[in-house]
Amino acid sequence: MQEFSGQVAVVTGAASGIGLAIAHKLLAEGANVALLDFNTEGLTGEFGQGADNVLPIGIDITDENRVSEVMQQVVAHFGRIDILVNCVGITGATNIKSHEVSSENLQKVFMVNFMSSFFTAKAVLPIMLAQHYGRILHIASIAGKEGNAGMLAYSASKAAVIGMTKVQGKEYAETGITVNALAPAVIRTPLVDAMPEAQVTYMTDKIPMKRCGTLDEAANLAAYIVSPKNSFTTGFTFDLSGGRATY
Repeated sequence: MQEFSGQVAVVTGAASGIGLAIAHKLLAEGANVALLDFNTEGLTGEFGQGADNVLPIGIDITDENRVSEVMQQVVAHFGRIDILVNCVGITGATNIKSHEVSSENLQKVFMVNFMSSFFTAKAVLPIMLAQHYGRILHIASIAGKEGNAGMLAYSASKAAVIGMTKVQGKEYAETGITVNALAPAVIRTPLVDAMPEAQVTYMTDKIPMKRCGTLDEAANLAAYIVSPKNSFTTGFTFDLSGGRATY
């Protein structure tokens, strides 16, 4: 089924984890995909450079000017942008109390997790407004809803992403553009693997299903959220938490 035939998607954090899974899902369903990541080697290793339907771009996603340039590069290459999926993210230091968090680490996490999503959305919204169509998906986290002890920077940055989603969903509700978020619980990705095991156990124990989510589950839900079928839901945070969040 070619759900996204003729559409153009931009996926950040596409070299690994949820971003990689979503990129492969969109490609499999017919989309042309611009793949953004700091890890240029990882992008070319996964996707190569010769295919007509992929455009790997190495980028520091916290550089607003570079983000704006890249979005124009995508339009010049593919002709349009229909979908933006913001997957790039870092946890920062974890398993520490709030008074132990360094300001530098907090600022870095916010730049990567929140400001980059603001920069990319700011750059693509005028393109989508001109088309009278668009789908934006910000990958948030259950930590942004509930807060994870020992993860102040990450939890607060993802709460900010959820807040931005609500604002943007309302602002563009009459334009043909939907803006939604996805809040996963623990999904085994390189980001999670890099965390202290005690922190991962703390998070997994809160899940009623008592297991991690899978990358396929994340990609399948993300694909629906950014599809034309999802036309009457905007400003919403979709749950992917194995029953942990029920609100």
